[in-house]
Amino acid sequence: MSTTEDWIKKCEGYNPNPYVDTTGHITIGWGHNMGSRALTLSECQLIFETDLNIAKNDLEKCAWFHISPPGVQNALVNMCFNLGIEELSRFTSMIKYLLVKDYTNAAKAALESKWAEQVGQRAKDVALMISIGK
Repeated sequence: MSTTEDWIKKCEGYNPNPYVDTTGHITIGWGHNMGSRALTLSECQLIFETDLNIAKNDLEKCAWFHISPPGVQNALVNMCFNLGIEELSRFTSMIKYLLVKDYTNAAKAALESKWAEQVGQRAKDVALMISIGK
């Protein structure tokens, strides 16, 4: 082993998904016990930035995102961050309206979803941003 860090990583093994370790603790990465301590603000910020970049990169592959004005793009990033691109892609009515730049009906379609019921005010704010279309 070249370093103590490499040795510990080898001993722990790497798993990017949460799993229950041999002692019954939810663990992730190289043996990080999720219940042993709260994440620091900087750790949470790093996770947030990673998730935000994933949402933005996923949207960059969508024609309906590219033709939308910046305000609508911001609203779509908010939705994608919350839902993920796979779930957001199921908003077929909203996407249909985005493709023809009908932002009023795109906003209405977003509000007529189970997601809107689940997130409440967030959906109203996102729909307002889409309906303004700027």
